[in-house]
Amino acid sequence: MGIRLGCIADDFTGATDLANNLVRAGMRVVQTIGVPPAGAEQPMDADAVVIALKSRTIPATDAVDASLRALAWLRSMGAEQIYFKYCSTFDSTPAGNIGPVTEALMDALGTDFTIATPAFPDNGRTVFKGHLFVGDVLLSDSGMRHHPLTPMTDSNLVSVLGAQTTRAVGLIDHRVVADGAEAIRARIDALREDGVGMAVVDAVSNDDLVRLGAAVQGLPLVTAGSGLAIGLPANWDFKPSSAAARLPQAGGRRAIVSGSVSVATNRQVLQYLRSGRPAYSVDPLRVAAGEDVVGQALSFADAHLDDGPVLLYSTESPDMVRTVQGRLGAAEAGELVEQTLARIAEGLVERGVRQLVVAGGETSGAVVQALGITGLRIGPQIAPGVPWCAAPLPGGDTLHITLKSGNFGGPDFFTTSFALLDEEAS
Repeated sequence: MGIRLGCIADDFTGATDLANNLVRAGMRVVQTIGVPPAGAEQPMDADAVVIALKSRTIPATDAVDASLRALAWLRSMGAEQIYFKYCSTFDSTPAGNIGPVTEALMDALGTDFTIATPAFPDNGRTVFKGHLFVGDVLLSDSGMRHHPLTPMTDSNLVSVLGAQTTRAVGLIDHRVVADGAEAIRARIDALREDGVGMAVVDAVSNDDLVRLGAAVQGLPLVTAGSGLAIGLPANWDFKPSSAAARLPQAGGRRAIVSGSVSVATNRQVLQYLRSGRPAYSVDPLRVAAGEDVVGQALSFADAHLDDGPVLLYSTESPDMVRTVQGRLGAAEAGELVEQTLARIAEGLVERGVRQLVVAGGETSGAVVQALGITGLRIGPQIAPGVPWCAAPLPGGDTLHITLKSGNFGGPDFFTTSFALLDEEAS
């Protein structure tokens, strides 16, 4: 039997975020890092497969190509429905990549309609009247307006998505969603008759996502943040089960690598520093000047890992980020930080780190690629949208790793994440 749900995620933290919600709803999930090679066998004991791409901020044509290759592999595994997952803050620009990828997937699947909703109420992401809220403020008033690569200055998702697509974009508003799955299906039929190809869907609660999940049963393609994942497994009669999240017992040294510049991660770093635990700041300007920052960071880690966890971070305020970008260029600064932190992560694993927290989507992508990780088993949730995962290492060891979206987690995330593994072991 093939897999039930085939998922394509546009970054690595988003992939584990999605997989986490599927596991909590009872599905056994395997996450692959990139598209598996042609002819690769179906992952064993998997009801859903999430293919993690690093396609959120690359050129739209490249994102489309990678997504279509992922689709082809998932269809070869018998996937009954395809789920294109993007960030709960709808990270994109007028050029894409959400719209172009969605249209390419629709064309490949031969479908004339799909839905779009980044809503994830458990993490404060809600959609009302087509507008995305982050907590109590509109997306355009949140910290995302300062994002270095995808600044989000418009909270009207119908407008944002419409600028990226050739298809007409409509809305399924909260009143329809509140009336249940049949009402949502009727609205979809009406939109189709009017020539609408995509519809943003309001969702302000998990109940809304459950109703939407039931309504889109049988739709070839759904597009969403990770929140919709709580409403889909029931379509195949899956029920929540702790067994789906069981991982091998964790051991080894502990470390945190953070490259996110989000408001949430800044708070997490600040709280960690205030606790007096060991931490080393990675300065991209020093890296650009040719200093051996990787070696210095690992020397610091050598002195503190036994008393860990140790934090290695390059997380700055928006003003400092602009300063660095002004000197190095936005893309160049981001790439420099990602690759530096990836090399540090390699060194940490060589030093016996077997429990690793990585913060930031682009940083997570660079780290898992540097470590040669090709697949992850998804485990228990640390915070909404963020699970522990297990990855095999050469020699038979297991690396427990969590890939945290920059926007997720409370201020004490870095400490509570390791406490969860301690609880699982007891």
